[in-house]
Amino acid sequence: MLTTIKNKLISLLQLILVIIFIIFEELIWEGIAKPIYEVIHSLKILQKIEAKLQHANASVILVIFVVLLSIVEAFGIYAGMLFVSGQVVLGLSLYLSKIPIAAFTFWLFRVTEDKLMTFAWFKWLYEKLLTAIEWLKSREMYVKTMERLKVVKEGIKKTVKAVKERYFSKESPFMTKVKSLYSTIKDSLKK
Repeated sequence: MLTTIKNKLISLLQLILVIIFIIFEELIWEGIAKPIYEVIHSLKILQKIEAKLQHANASVILVIFVVLLSIVEAFGIYAGMLFVSGQVVLGLSLYLSKIPIAAFTFWLFRVTEDKLMTFAWFKWLYEKLLTAIEWLKSREMYVKTMERLKVVKEGIKKTVKAVKERYFSKESPFMTKVKSLYSTIKDSLKK
């Protein structure tokens, strides 16, 4: 009886961790933060900063990274508190506002990773984090959820493609009507 309850609690904890990780990785990182990170990485001014960071003191970089990471995490925690208290719009706004800061923090980590890893305790923490992520990804629950999510994504892509072909192709009756309406409005505004 006690073992069954313990196993159910462990399974529930794994499920919660998997859901949080998938939401972060699939929706927030892949959908929002990664594109922002790529834009940040491509900015010429940041390429100049990147070159300067290669010559900066590792301790200064560590302080900047920890401060930015703390801000991002504080925003996330406070946004969660706002969600729980019923202030969903404010919580969502705060959470969305943290994403560019998180992307910049990730960029800073990537360009200064070698310097940050010179701190043994930081390297140890980072390796433990990677081990925890790999453990989470190896769980059967994660693998099955990702397989289901892949099927759902494919279904959504097919639906979007079908809608685009049906309504937004150049020859579709819908686009013909939209173009005709546009021409009519344009002609009436010229008069």
